[in-house]
Amino acid sequence: MILDRYLVRHFVPIFLVAVSMFVMLLCMIDLFANLVRYLNNGVSMKDVMLVSYYYLPKSFSYALPMSLLFAAAYTLGDLYARNELTSIFCAGVPFWRFCVPLLVIGMLASVFAFSFNDIVVIPTYKMKNELSQTLLNERPADESRTDIVIKARQGRLTYAVDYFDYPGRILNGLTIIEHDSEGNFIYLIRARSARWTGDHWALNNAVIYEWQDDFLVYNPMEYTDEYKEDPETFRRNMANVEELRYTDARYLVRDLQAAGLPFLNELTDTHHRLSFSTVSFVVIIISISMAGRFRKNILLMSLLSSLGGAVVFYVIEMITMMMARTGYISPLVGAWFPVLVFIFVGILFLRSAKT
Repeated sequence: MILDRYLVRHFVPIFLVAVSMFVMLLCMIDLFANLVRYLNNGVSMKDVMLVSYYYLPKSFSYALPMSLLFAAAYTLGDLYARNELTSIFCAGVPFWRFCVPLLVIGMLASVFAFSFNDIVVIPTYKMKNELSQTLLNERPADESRTDIVIKARQGRLTYAVDYFDYPGRILNGLTIIEHDSEGNFIYLIRARSARWTGDHWALNNAVIYEWQDDFLVYNPMEYTDEYKEDPETFRRNMANVEELRYTDARYLVRDLQAAGLPFLNELTDTHHRLSFSTVSFVVIIISISMAGRFRKNILLMSLLSSLGGAVVFYVIEMITMMMARTGYISPLVGAWFPVLVFIFVGILFLRSAKT
């Protein structure tokens, strides 16, 4: 349809300018927030620019909803201000039908946002954090870690590892403690190392401590294939949820639940990974529903009202996420309640929009 192409041609250039400005702004904020620390550690300009380069996908992920909001509000406000929409309405085209291309763009942007975040943003943001922490001498940049403690099998089994060589799949300085369901000590195993065979951990020079006649005695331990916790379990427990892909984040939640450890924060963030991707569609609805409701200063008021609606959305989301993390509401409700409410309100506003 000619009107669809006309609207898209007006929308796309504004969106491209807006997303470029927002990405640049976010990168500059991150750069200046750490610039003094980089200078104090003698970091070269090349490395600083490399950190900013790795931060670009994350900046784009943050900038996408804001840019869609701005572009949609500006485009519709400009068309209203120039009385072009009046001509369109006189031709018998309903406002909701005219805005269908923007709604389609919002839905496509939401699908793209989730895939882009999972495939591109997660790895590059992790690389950015690791490089930044290495340049600031905060921790090593590889996936091997020291002093790891995880629980498994509903919390009955505890692994303590001095050093985990992730590339080699080797646990160095391994201690395994098992308790019964009531928390009573059963045995303790100490091994110089354990290597992942693809099916289980093969313990090296292991000894087992057990109670015998009220004495804690130890004996060399025979070969066993009982310990089958996946190496990814040890790696995931070292990682931030923001640095894990959606599938790995779900596995982390499963690991924490199986270990009997707190998991509300991780589960809430995992649900938020999905709900945040729909924000692009939500802000498009907000922009469309606010357009055409003002008779004076149409362009300015459309932008301000859309921005105000987005601020309210983010504030509500922040509150519900905080309540979900503290256990007052379920993580699913905390992540999705603001999205569903604003989609419903946006549809109501759209039905009553000038047409």
